[in-house]
Amino acid sequence: MLKFICADLDARPLFWTEKNKRFGFEPEIAQTIANEMGEELQWIFLKWSDFAPFLLSGEADAIMCGSAITQAREKQFLYSKPYAYFNESVLIRSEDQFEKPEDFQNKTLGAIHESTNMALAQQWQECQYRAFDGTSDNVFKEMIDALINKEIDGVVDDEPAFGGLLTDSQFKLAFTVETMNPWGIAMKHGNENLQKNINSALEKIISNSIHQDIWDRNFKISYPKIFNI
Repeated sequence: MLKFICADLDARPLFWTEKNKRFGFEPEIAQTIANEMGEELQWIFLKWSDFAPFLLSGEADAIMCGSAITQAREKQFLYSKPYAYFNESVLIRSEDQFEKPEDFQNKTLGAIHESTNMALAQQWQECQYRAFDGTSDNVFKEMIDALINKEIDGVVDDEPAFGGLLTDSQFKLAFTVETMNPWGIAMKHGNENLQKNINSALEKIISNSIHQDIWDRNFKISYPKIFNI
């Protein structure tokens, strides 16, 4: 049994849940990896802020919930090879006219606390920032609600996270930054055998094009060329 941690959010097309079944890019990749490993897959839903303590307690095998691989995080977690590479975007209200970082001078941008998205926004000079700490039941909705209520002027997140919102006339993307952050499955240090097995399964589904089929089914953004090397 593989026990993977994620948040029970509607972040289409990345992931969402209906009638206790998970859909979207990450759940499909996770299920395919589990199938290759000959394991059943169980999702454990937690608040964002509870991910690390729960994993490090040994009560789950891994986190698979939009975790970008960074040097700082690699000190805390053991990562699989990347299963995705994503750019980062800024979501704004449709009536606003922000098109570049400089347009947000003296404006407030929201992002998840200590995320790669917040780190990116903090590079833009003279912006104000609001960090969402992930202690709510739905941190993504919390950010979007703050945007709707004009508590903030933009939300910084990974490009595909906004896919389900762009059909809503309230929103649009201001711009996208080509950061190509690698996403990986985060495990507890010392679990190298699990890392090896996950990597082997991931390499197989990339080589036989199942990975690209899942990508193309869920995203309108181009399949990363790095997977075709």
